Amino acid sequence: MIDAGETPDGRIIKAVTLDNGTLRASVVTFGASVRDLRLAGVDRPLILGLDDPQAYPEGFPYLGAIVGRVANRIAHGQAEIAGEMHRFDRNEGGKRTLHGGADGSGRRLWTLVEAGPAHVILADRLADGHMGFPGALDVQVRYALVDAALEVEFTATTDAPTLCNFAPHMFFNLSGAATMDDHLLFVDADRYQAVDEGQIPDRPPQDVSGTPFDLRGGAMPPEGIDHNFCLSEERRGAPHPAAILRAGDVEMRLETTEPGLQVYDGGGLRVSAGTGLDGRGYGPRAGVALEPQAWVDAANQGMRAQVDLFPGETYRQFSRFAFAQV
Repeated sequence: MIDAGETPDGRIIKAVTLDNGTLRASVVTFGASVRDLRLAGVDRPLILGLDDPQAYPEGFPYLGAIVGRVANRIAHGQAEIAGEMHRFDRNEGGKRTLHGGADGSGRRLWTLVEAGPAHVILADRLADGHMGFPGALDVQVRYALVDAALEVEFTATTDAPTLCNFAPHMFFNLSGAATMDDHLLFVDADRYQAVDEGQIPDRPPQDVSGTPFDLRGGAMPPEGIDHNFCLSEERRGAPHPAAILRAGDVEMRLETTEPGLQVYDGGGLRVSAGTGLDGRGYGPRAGVALEPQAWVDAANQGMRAQVDLFPGETYRQFSRFAFAQV
């Protein structure tokens, strides 16, 4: 563990290196972000990240961060909770709430709770009323390297009814190419959420058959994709296969407890040369984000059970990103 920089208001950003001999990861406390991830025998990073940990507060697009308290978008920045309409920070175009608002968990400095050679635990407290959400919410994330896999496990509790839906937001590029157009993505879902121009679902889940979103047999991630794939309608359960990503000599398999998987092609990425890992820059489609989470706008789309959290309950989520050379 090292002090790796400061936030604009002078708080210390810490960095932790995890290494189990097969995988090596760097995690920074700003955004609880996975900054770097490497597989033994592969001469390049597997994710997009920033060389300088102090650059994370400068507003880069959630590279490796934990996003919440509600990942993804909430229509009109509002939802009813415990019989009362609550209005949240509308940080996307003044119309929607994205990733918990402007001060969502991916833009906050987390507390380092515990660190070992191959695991780290970080925590944050989102106060009652933070970004408009009711309930003081305590969240922890545990990153662990197990064999050739990165495991991500969340727990959260609240003291009042609230919404809760965290997600890891890593951008993957397994080949080291300038874009991930050489990647093959398989998603184990036969439905997806079609969205309007604001990326809000505007109809019931649609069959992927005959669309660019049919990734059951593997395909290059479609241009412009920023959509949720419906893995299950349940709140969350036992880990189940969600996706496979292949490029070059590396394969990644993702399993998760979550009912949805947001796939984003990184079309909005703009990271200047010299800023990214190994001095690289990142442009549109430099990596693909695979974000296990609840369905988009679940609070307003009839899927409340996926995101409701009540006092006395514990929110739990688990995802496993397993790598192999092929």
